[in-house]
Amino acid sequence: MCGIIGYIGKKQVVPILIKGLESLEYRGYDSAGFVIQDGKNIKVIKKAGKIKELKKKIAKEKFNSHSGIAHTRWATHGKPSEINAHPHSDCNNKISIVHNGIIENYRFLKTKLIKKGHRFLSETDSEIIAHLIEEMPGKTLLEKVQLATKKLKGAYGILVISSDYPKEIIVVRNGSPILLGLGKKENFVASDAAALLGYTKKVIYLEDGQIAQLKANSYQIIDFSKKIVKSKINEIDWSLGEIEKCGYDHFMLKEIHEQPQSIRDTIAGRVRENNVKLGGLRNRFDELLNAENIILSACGTSWHACLIGEIFFEILAGKAAEVNYASELVSTVKPKFPPHSTMLVISQSGETKDTDLAIQKMQAENMSVFGICNVVGSTIARRCGAGIYTHAGPEIGVASTKAFTTQIMALAMMAFNLGDKDGFLDQNFSKKWQKGFLKEIIKIPEQIEEILKTDKEIKKLAKLFYKKNNFLFLGRGINFPVALEGALKLKEISYIHAEGYPAAEMKHGPIALIDENIPVVFIAPKNDAVYSKICSNIEEVKARGGIVIAVATKGDRYIKKIADHIIYVPETSWLLTPILNTIPLQLLAYYIAVLKGCNVDQPRNLAKSVTVE
Repeated sequence: MCGIIGYIGKKQVVPILIKGLESLEYRGYDSAGFVIQDGKNIKVIKKAGKIKELKKKIAKEKFNSHSGIAHTRWATHGKPSEINAHPHSDCNNKISIVHNGIIENYRFLKTKLIKKGHRFLSETDSEIIAHLIEEMPGKTLLEKVQLATKKLKGAYGILVISSDYPKEIIVVRNGSPILLGLGKKENFVASDAAALLGYTKKVIYLEDGQIAQLKANSYQIIDFSKKIVKSKINEIDWSLGEIEKCGYDHFMLKEIHEQPQSIRDTIAGRVRENNVKLGGLRNRFDELLNAENIILSACGTSWHACLIGEIFFEILAGKAAEVNYASELVSTVKPKFPPHSTMLVISQSGETKDTDLAIQKMQAENMSVFGICNVVGSTIARRCGAGIYTHAGPEIGVASTKAFTTQIMALAMMAFNLGDKDGFLDQNFSKKWQKGFLKEIIKIPEQIEEILKTDKEIKKLAKLFYKKNNFLFLGRGINFPVALEGALKLKEISYIHAEGYPAAEMKHGPIALIDENIPVVFIAPKNDAVYSKICSNIEEVKARGGIVIAVATKGDRYIKKIADHIIYVPETSWLLTPILNTIPLQLLAYYIAVLKGCNVDQPRNLAKSVTVE
């Protein structure tokens, strides 16, 4: 969603703000702007479109300012335009704000403020914040902001500056992620650690209901009731190089190629010769052992990982499991789950709003919740308190790639660990099979490297099909979610209509779509128990003139007789095939999108992290 960056210190602020905005471009946006302390006044500059348009606007201007705040906007209320871009100011142009989130009661507040003589320029919900702060009777900016927040309903991350208080930035968090970056005689604030990496690795993650007063040499955090809060200082474990393209044309391609290393980092120190060790579960492992039902919940790509995890828990741990969209859990008045249920949520960013709300809802019902996250110290990781970090490193491309495969690996480890501890594996699998499965896990990074070497062949396939308007992705069992993920990747970055279906469901409707113009991608691993059924589904498509692209096991000769095009992947345990089968689908989507001239890293209308409902 929207991006926020702020700075106060001795350096010139504009270059820092612009660089920070550029670091946040991957989140998705339609306009950008900043406001700085300019002598005794504040100066607002904003522009619709990309940050390069903002840079053009200020190219000939000279600035001398050491504090300011900036924002990239992803429209919620009000169409994308310069007037709706942030920052927004009060009537007297003394107070200016940037805001992430949604103010649910803004119409009510706006009506009251208009009656008091306030003049509004934009269509946004955000503008009312500046006017509301202007209206408050507090003696200091901190007091004014604290009083204003009492009247706001919704989710928000807010930065405030004022010409009357030039030596401070006020920061508010309530439902939208904000972190402080601590430096020497300078301090920063941002919605994402990526904006801070060039300056500091020491950060404080604000919690909901907290307000920070940020000065060049100090900071203070209070809660909404004015109580002073002492917060933990965290260390960012990413490097600046990890958020740069490093010679790749796009972040997405870089992150596809990072998957061997990201999976090595996910399993490092955890997968051993005879067992799996997961320190993040240790203190609450009994809750998992005693659970009779595991509720997996997430959004988007992470939801597809949940579908695979459901099978892992049933096969490797003998646990009943079910998958729910986090947004639907939030929408359901009172979800009904079996007694002794435990929840497991998955989020790359750890900031997904629907997932966070689902956690809060289940915790209010006294259900224990575990998390799988990529970002250390994120909201969801802190709220769960136990789980697994995937250690995939920063994922900048909007379309998730390495996050998905590391989530699958984390789920496999978690299910194996649980099945091992409660004796289920010993009852149902030989020690030889268990050791063999762990060896297969360790081989996965090397096998992904082997697949990545075939990207020239996949690029040739992309050239054959990038002008098609529709695709169908079909899989069965544990690879049905891979079909869903393959379809999602293609449509979100190339804007080609694509659908993922269970292959057996084809005859219940989708087969009507089949003709000589629609490519059908089958996920067909040879060692899967449903392989023969998948082959029958392929023949059904061929009989109706469809074009078949098969993702198949290396050495499978039969598939050559029935498929038009084949992408081979190495053989692994059937339980791990989703990881390997996903890689060529990511590459296919990527190369098709590039050939279509799409903005791969920043697809239209999409944002990396969905931090509002």
